[in-house]
Amino acid sequence: MSNEKKADFSGVTAKVDSTEQLVEKADFSGVTAKVDSTEELVGEQSYTIEKGDTLSKIAKEHYGSANAWKHIFEANRDVIEDPDRIFPGQVIKLPPKDSIA
Repeated sequence: MSNEKKADFSGVTAKVDSTEQLVEKADFSGVTAKVDSTEELVGEQSYTIEKGDTLSKIAKEHYGSANAWKHIFEANRDVIEDPDRIFPGQVIKLPPKDSIA
């Protein structure tokens, strides 16, 4: 049996401070967002059908080719069921000219 005294650690305290820098959290409370329509940027336009209009006539006026009526019809399948039956006052979309091949 040894008579050596054991080390007394009862008065020892420890504290660890982080070495990481304190950084304020970003404040986004003043941030707002706005999205404008890109309709004009891509060239799509709307057109209100007038008495005497046909898709071919509208295509000829806007695209220079009556055959482009198919593109107008495809862009408006949600509002035009039959390309031969369009009505004054109906508003349709005209695809951008650069999308007409």
